[in-house]
Amino acid sequence: MAKGGSWPERGVVAAPSGGASAVWGECKGSGSKPYLAAVHLDGDGGPAFKCSCPSRKIPCKHVLALLALWAQDDVAVRAEKPEWVGSWLNGRAARRARAENGAPAAPADPAKAAQTLQKREEAVGAGLEELRTWLYDQVDAGLAEVPKQGYDHWDRMARRLTDAKARGASTLVSQLPSAARGDHWPERVLEQLGLLHLLVVGHRAGDALGERTRGAVRARVGITTRAEDVLAGGERVRDTWRVLGWRDVATPENDMRARRVWLRGAETGRTALSLTFGRAGEAPATAFRVGTEVAAEFAFYPDGHRVVPLGDGDTGPAPEPGGGTVAEALDAFAAVLAEDPWQDAWPVVLDRAAPALPTGGGDRWHLADPTGAALPLASPDPWRLLAVTGGHPATVAAEWSPSHGLTPLTVWDRNGKAVSL
Repeated sequence: MAKGGSWPERGVVAAPSGGASAVWGECKGSGSKPYLAAVHLDGDGGPAFKCSCPSRKIPCKHVLALLALWAQDDVAVRAEKPEWVGSWLNGRAARRARAENGAPAAPADPAKAAQTLQKREEAVGAGLEELRTWLYDQVDAGLAEVPKQGYDHWDRMARRLTDAKARGASTLVSQLPSAARGDHWPERVLEQLGLLHLLVVGHRAGDALGERTRGAVRARVGITTRAEDVLAGGERVRDTWRVLGWRDVATPENDMRARRVWLRGAETGRTALSLTFGRAGEAPATAFRVGTEVAAEFAFYPDGHRVVPLGDGDTGPAPEPGGGTVAEALDAFAAVLAEDPWQDAWPVVLDRAAPALPTGGGDRWHLADPTGAALPLASPDPWRLLAVTGGHPATVAAEWSPSHGLTPLTVWDRNGKAVSL
C-alpha cells in the first residue's frame, strides 16, 4: 500500500518552527471514495492517527503506508491542506488549549452526531441492498458452483461491505469459504447464506423489530454503540452478579483477542456479557474473577446481553450456581435465538453433569446429565475436566455453540470450589 500511485493526493503540513507538523493523504480503496488518513506528528503525548477506514487497528495499515511514504521522502510539503485535515488539527489544538486552561471538554454536537449516524445508516443500507442482490445470485447459480469459486469471489463482496461500513456483515461473508469445506458443506453454506439474508431483512425492518432484536441486528451488521451512549441511556439492572466463567477468542482482525466473561444475576436470573479486548499475545484485562460475585449495577447494550459496569461493586466469594438439565439449557438457548438468531455462543450451567463417551460407539466426548441427555464437547480432550472431577458428576458452567459444541469454562469440585478450565 506504500506506493505513490495509491495516494493521488498527499502532503505534509509544515510546523511553524520548521519540519513537519502533520502528514496526510487520500488512499484509493475498493470503493468509490478514498480512505482519508492523517498523522499529527508534533502533538502532545506522541503522534496521533486518523483514518476513515473501519479497521480497529491503531494505527491502521493506511496510516502506516502513509508514514512509510513520508519516511522515503515521497510526500512533499503543501501550502494548502484539505478541509478535513484542517478541522482535525484545529480540533486537537482546541482540546489541548482547553485542557491547559482547565476548562471542561466541549459537549458533543447532537445535531452533528445525528447527521453522522444518518450517513452511516444510509451507507450500511446501500451495502446491504447490494448484499441482498448478491445472495440471490449465489442461489440462482446453484450451490454446486460454490467449491469452484476462489477467495476473490467472496472477498469482493466482503470488501464492498467494509467500504459501506457494514463490517459485521463483511465478516460473515468472509467466513463463507471455510464453510464450503469438509462433509455436509452444502448444508453449512446454505445456512450461512440464509442467516445473511435474514440479517438484510432484519435491517430493512428497522423499528418494526423488537428493541433487543433491533439492537442485535445493528450489532451484527457492524453499527457499533459507544460505551458512553450505553452509560447515558442503556437499561440499568442492579443485582448480585455471579461470575460463571470466561473464554478468550480471536477477533476477525486476528491481531486482537476478546475475552468473554459470562455473569448471571442471583435475583433476576439475567445473563450478562462483559467483553474486553487485548492485543495478540496479551491477556485482555477484566475486573471479574471466577468463583466470585459482585453486587453492582450494569448498563446493558441494546441487544440486552453485553454490559458496561457502572463503577466498582462489592466483591466476595460466590456460592455454587444452580444448574439444570440439558433440555433446560437448550430451551434457554432457543429463547435467546428468538431475539438474536445469529447468536452462536451462550452460557449454560449443567447440574450433576459428567463426561461420557457414546454407548453406541464413537470417540467424541459428551457431557451428560442425570436424565441421560448429553451435549457433544467442542474439544476432543476433556482431561482437565476429568482431572478435577475424577469422572464424577459435578456442576459445570460451559459455553454452548451448535456449530462447535460445548466448551466447559468452570467446574465446581466436591468441596464447592470453582476451578477455571
